[in-house]
Parts: sequence; structure tokens; C-alpha cells
Amino acid sequence: MKVCTVAFLIYLDYKALQQREKWANKTKTDALWENAHERNAKRVLSLMVELEGLWVKLGQYLSTRADVLPEAYIRLLKQLQDSLPPRPLEEVCRTIQKELGKSMNELFLDFVNVPLATASIAQVHRATLLNGREVVVKVQHEGIKTIILEDLKNAKSIVDWIAWAEPQYNFNPMIDEWCKESPKELDFNHEAENTRTVAKNLGCNTKCDDNTRADRVDVLIPEVIQSTEKVLISEFMDGIRINDIEALEEFGVDKQKVVEEITRAYAHQMYVDGFFNGDPHPGNFLVSKEPPYRPILLDFGLTKKLSSSFKKALAKMFLASTEGDHVALLSAFAEMGLKLRLDIPEQAMEITTVFFRSTTPAKESSETMKSMVDQRAKNMKVIQDKMQLNQKEAKRFNPVDAFPGDIVIFARVLNLLRGLSSTMNVRIVYQEIMRPFAESVLQGNINRGPMENDQWVYDTPAHSNVEAKLRQLLVELGNDNKILGVQVCAYKDGEVIIDTAAGVLGRYDPRPVQPDSLFPVFSVTKGLTAGMLHWLVDTGKLSLEEDVANIWPEFGSFRKHQIKVHHVLNHTSGLHNALGELGTENPLLMADWEECLNRVALSEPETEPGQEQLYHYLSFGVESRLATLTPNTEDLKKLSGISGRTDLPSTFQPDKIMQAATALPALFNMLNIRRAMIPAANGHFSARALARYYATLVDGGVVPPPHSSSSKPALGSHPHIPKFADQPSLKKQKGNRSKKIAAAFRNRRTNKYEKTPQDSKDQDIGSHSRNTSGDSNTCNGSDTVLDEIIVNPNPQKDVVKIFNNPRIHDAFMGVGEYSNLAKPDGSFGLGFKRYYSKDRSLIGFGHSGMGGSTGFCDIKNRFSIAVTLNKMSFGLETAKIIQLVCSELNIPVPEDYLRYAETGPSDGKPLIN
Repeated sequence: MKVCTVAFLIYLDYKALQQREKWANKTKTDALWENAHERNAKRVLSLMVELEGLWVKLGQYLSTRADVLPEAYIRLLKQLQDSLPPRPLEEVCRTIQKELGKSMNELFLDFVNVPLATASIAQVHRATLLNGREVVVKVQHEGIKTIILEDLKNAKSIVDWIAWAEPQYNFNPMIDEWCKESPKELDFNHEAENTRTVAKNLGCNTKCDDNTRADRVDVLIPEVIQSTEKVLISEFMDGIRINDIEALEEFGVDKQKVVEEITRAYAHQMYVDGFFNGDPHPGNFLVSKEPPYRPILLDFGLTKKLSSSFKKALAKMFLASTEGDHVALLSAFAEMGLKLRLDIPEQAMEITTVFFRSTTPAKESSETMKSMVDQRAKNMKVIQDKMQLNQKEAKRFNPVDAFPGDIVIFARVLNLLRGLSSTMNVRIVYQEIMRPFAESVLQGNINRGPMENDQWVYDTPAHSNVEAKLRQLLVELGNDNKILGVQVCAYKDGEVIIDTAAGVLGRYDPRPVQPDSLFPVFSVTKGLTAGMLHWLVDTGKLSLEEDVANIWPEFGSFRKHQIKVHHVLNHTSGLHNALGELGTENPLLMADWEECLNRVALSEPETEPGQEQLYHYLSFGVESRLATLTPNTEDLKKLSGISGRTDLPSTFQPDKIMQAATALPALFNMLNIRRAMIPAANGHFSARALARYYATLVDGGVVPPPHSSSSKPALGSHPHIPKFADQPSLKKQKGNRSKKIAAAFRNRRTNKYEKTPQDSKDQDIGSHSRNTSGDSNTCNGSDTVLDEIIVNPNPQKDVVKIFNNPRIHDAFMGVGEYSNLAKPDGSFGLGFKRYYSKDRSLIGFGHSGMGGSTGFCDIKNRFSIAVTLNKMSFGLETAKIIQLVCSELNIPVPEDYLRYAETGPSDGKPLIN
């Protein structure tokens, strides 16, 4: 009743002030609000002192939130940290004598009657032991156990009522965790053991000697001397209270450094040790009075122990947030037991990013609070629209289905640390300070490499001697930390001779790479897109000499009416920089299909069509088994300082490539980018699907027989039939030809599966990732061609062939009767990179991508191979793999790979084209 009465008074006070503000002079409103905060903060303080117990704990927590609360509340409530009215000395002595079984004279040479500090559960006195050692004696308040337990019961009842009245505010998981952990504070034997454990974990003793280690945290923790349930005697450490700003400045203490070191200490406890103090309010910190002014950590009564799996999930959640990796974030949620009632990955990422945001000084509290309120309203609107709820239903909807209790104390610690930073008026960047500790947790489990992990190569039988030798090479590259995750698949004479996978799916994802895992492969996607266009030509739906503007009328503006389909395929349309500004302006625009089409339509060619061949790197024309990208920093450094290349666009020179490669992993790990349609650069392939694609092309479109039964997982373990969205607005329908082409793909898909529904079980799609949580509108047409190529042949047919043109190889490479459509001496044919042997004879075609993934085929030797990687390099490891396989098979090594295996990226020609 007291709580409700005070809350009602405060509510009426603020509501009255809101009305008065409408009529008051604007120059006086600030003073009115400050006065209101002052009197209401006094009401709250008085109530909490009277009620004691958990209410004091709540006040301590609120006193740290300088980032969101007005200054008056912070100034007054911080008295609850260690300045409560002390208990009578008689009560203190009575407890000590009862717990230790001796009189005060038998225990202490001197005992200071005035306490150093008084808090919610106990008060601390300075004393001197009989041996002369200076100590502090922490004594529990009489009757506090009854009060705390009663408060917990009442809090549980209140939370139950709130959850019934407002389901979206169901705090039961939090109060349940609090009820489980809080009573542990009432046993000082637990606190003594916790103190010893944390001191040991942090690698420092009470003296903090000069023995330094990379993972050492430079803090002090008092030594525990003796403990009982209600009395704790510890070493005395003379220090400055951390919220005594004047004293810190007088001693010349660097506040930024102190708070950063405290944050590092907690990062070590949470991520490395999985055992942390759950109560980091300012009353539990001192700063030593002598240089280098180390933080002193006190009071380990409320601690939390995390399981190894939960600790790793927290680290994964943090790192996924810092890198914008939506898939890893959702994976971390699942691993820690956090379940959502709907698919809201973007909102989940925004909330998590806010959770780990940098701290803000107290003076920015109002802006911070307003920003958080606005963000919550925005997220609730998304949920309302997605679930099709009315406003009343949306208010009662709770998007969280299951909430892990272990995260409650973790969240409390982050908020308390955030409040401490604001109180000290410093800015802490959590992502920088905590990242090394979170990384160490996962990398200790992941980066063991083949030397320590006998399962590093996925356990499947070798198809050939060359595959056995290849696996030895992969082990060597893994031990040298050159590759993280890799797949290699190859066909010879229509049969699989290599199907190997090794490593892990990501730097923070320890799941093994399997033959059916998918990899982001960047420009390797162009080879698949080109195959789709050639299929349209083969079936009479398109002509290589047709003006693009006939299919897409808007494209014809700004001197582009003369650009033909073959110009686009041959990289001679003059639009090599058409979307080059996206990288500097807003890379996320790559995910906006309509915006990219509009920009291409509005672009102007820099050279006449067909005159100059310059690489068109980004011209336009998720699921759980997808690997995440990691940059190879050693390779990136080798590109710095390389002079410009005349064969590349101005926006894609070596220095720009290096910048892009640094940013691309985080960008292409984002869920909205993974789901986007970027037919030049956003393919998600398995090496076995890509190799099968080129095995089909090398035989003129004849689909090879299925993998043998020894290939595990079986080819086609992930059937996928995308749902084509209704297309009422294809940018004013983009002309009748555009509609007919889209219909051709849909009809081909539908007819295929109507005739042989069993085939859908046997495919292994190596194209764009799909949203496994219901986003069926995003689809890539490359799935259609892959169905024709990768689906196992109907048992009643001897041959499945997808091209009728007997000169299809000439069309791919732009030679023979197609030579007038391509530059004779150019690197590209019609959509594919031309591959030459060392003696410059043309041997085949394919396409590589930034990062090292590649796929190509050798026509004469009926050979195809694909390599997929998730540690982005510029091709040296890929070249070694290709060179080994081709040499073992006694077939020509393409000049690109041969040169690269010998020189590496020093000449500034990464395998991107």
C-alpha cells in the first residue's frame, strides 16, 4: 500500500506538471521539471529506506542508470549504495560474537564503531586483528533474511498480476531467476568462496604482482581471511570511492582507464570464466590511492555461474551483434534457449545492438531514453503489421516465447556497467573492449585446425587417389591457418572424382562444413546467371543480338538504346561503374532490387558498346547451413600499394578492392543482404552443386548421373521449390518481353515438377539462400536452371539434356560463329571467363569470385571443378588446389591458376574474374 500510494502521488505530480507546462513561460519549464524530479526522488528515497530489503537493491540499481534517469534521482538514490542509516553497534557486536564464538576483545585489537559503509544486507566496519593485520568486517543485518524472502514473494505476486493484465510485460523469467539467485547473498560463506574464485580466474592475487599475461586483468580483490554465514572478514584496502569524482580528480585518476579496466574485468568474468559478480554498482568499487590507480572489486555475494554452452552462446550473440550477422544471432538465441514467436530477425538484431551499444554520458540521458522509446515503438509497429494485429492485440502480444533465466543477471550487469560509465561521465565502447574476450571463448573451440581436430576433414570415403592427396593439402593449409572452411568437388568424364569438405562454417560457428553446406561465392554467381540467359536464348525466348531496351524499356535512356544482350554478357556495355557508388553511399542499397534497377536505368555508358572490355562487377540484369565470411587479413595487406589496373573499372582498382574486401564479410553476413537478389554477386552455392553445373555445361547440357551412394549427405538432401511471387509491378511490367521471360521460367519450373515430382527429392541447389522462416517472396531465377541441371535424370530416360544448340560451347566462350559478339582478345566470352592453358590455347570457361571461390570446366578433358571458401582470400589457396588436382589428372592447369600459384596476389590480380 505504501508503494502504491507513493507511486500514485508521483504520477499525479508529473501529470499536473505536464498540464502546467502548457501555460508556463518556456524559460521556467526546466526549473519546474528539476524541482519535480527533486521532490519525487526524495519520496522514492524515503520509501526505500523505510522498506529496506529488495527495495534498497532496486534503488541501488536505479542510482546507476545515469544514462536514462534525471540527475536528481541519481544524486539522491546513490545514498542507498553504502550510506543507509547504520544498525546499532550492539546488534553488530551481538552478531559477530554469536557467529565467531568469541568476544570482541578475543577477536580484535581494535574495532571502529562507525561503519565504513551501510548497504541493503550488511554494514562494514574497519578493524585490527590481534596479529596487527588491518581488516574489514562485514556483518549481516539482523532479520534481513526474513525481509528479503518476504520481498521476493511479494515481487513474484506483483509480476504474476502484471503478466495477467499485460501479457507483453511478462517478467516472470526475470523474477524467477532473481528468486533463485538473491538468497545466496545471505550466506557469506558463499561470498567468501566466490571472492576466491573470481580472484583466481582473473589471474591476480591481492598484491597484483608484475607477472603479466595477455589475458590478465589489472584489478585488485581483497583476500578473504575468515567467514561464517553472517560475518565476513577480509583484507583492508585503502581506496577512493569510485563515485567520489572530486577525490579522483585530486589524485589525478584517469576515470576512462579505470572504467575500461572494470569493464574488461567483467568481460573476462562473463565470457572467459562464465562466473561473474552480478552486482557491479558504484558502492562495490574503490580505486587504489597509489599509481597505477587500480580498481578494487568488492562484494561477491550475488554471482552467477554459466554453463560452457550458454557462455559460448552469449559470446556468439555478442559477436553476431557486432558483425551484423543475423543468422548467427538467431543461432545464438536458439543455443541459449531464447525463443521468439515470430520471424523478426531485423528487429532482434536492432534490440541486441542496442543492448550492446556504447555507453553515453549522463547529460545525454534524455536523448538516449527518447531514442530507445522511439525504437521500441518502431519495433512494435513491425510486429503489429507482421502479425496483422489491431492496436489492442498488439499491446498484449509478447514476441518472446521462452526466455532463459541465465541471461537475467547478465543483462543486469551490462546495465549496471552502463550506468557506472554514465555516472563517471565516460564513454565505453563495449564492442571494442569486450570483443577480444568473446572471441577467445569461441576461437578456443574453433581454431584448433586439423592438427588438433581429427574430424577437421568431413568423414566421407575418398572417390579417388587424387582426392586423398587433395585432403592432405587441405590439412596442410588448415594447419597453416590459410583456410577456415572449404569444399572441393570435381567431375571427370561425367563421374564424381572429388567430393570433399573440411573446416568449420565460420569464425564463430564451430559446426563442421559438410558437402551440402552453402557458401557465399560473390562473382561466381555470374556464371550461373549467364547460363540462365543462354538457356533463354536456346529456347527461343531471347536473342543475343537483341537490344536490352526491347526487354526493359526504361533501360534505353541516357544513350543505352544501342546496348545489346551480348554486350552485357561480354562486359562491353560501358556500364562498368554503374553501381560503383553504392559502396561509399550506402552498401545496403544492394539489397533494394527496385532501387538498383532504377540506378542502372538512369546510368550512362562511359564507353561505346562493344568497344572496351572492363569488368562489370556489380551490374544487375537464409538459411542455417550457410557459412559465414571471414577476411584473410594477410592477403588484404598484400594488395596495398599496388598500382592501378587498366583492365578494371575505376571504382574497382586494387585499393578499392582491399577496402571492399574488408567490409564485405560483415555486409554479406547480414540477413537482408543474404536474402537479396543480386544476380551478379549473391549466389550461395555448395561446391558439389557448382561442379555438377559445370559438368553439365562441359557436356553441352547433358546432365551427369547422380552421385554415388557413398556421398554423404546424399546429393539433394535439401529440396527447395521456391514460390514465385505474383508480379503486378515489374517496374511498369518492364515490357511484354520481360513478362514472357518470367513466365517461361515459371512454366518450366511448374511443368518440370508436375511431370517428375520425385525429382524434387534429388536436387542440391547451389544458388541463392532461401529464407527458411517463411519469406517466400524472395527468389532467384537461378534455381530454375539448376533444376534442369542438378535434378537426377528420370530413371525411364537415358539422357537429360538442357541445351539443343550444338555450338553452345562457342556461345559460352564467344568464339566461332559467335566471335563477332565478343572481343577476340578479351578475357571474357559471353558471360564466362575464358580459360587458357600455358601455351595460350583455349581450354574451357568458368568464373571466379572475390574471396577465392571458383568453378570452371575443361571441354577437351570433360573435367569440371568447384572450390568454395569462407575465409576470403585472393586466390592463392584456390590456385594450389586447382594446380594439384589438374597435375594429378595430367590435364592443363589454366594459366590464371598456374600463374597465381606461383606468384600469389603480388601483381594485384586477385581471382575475381
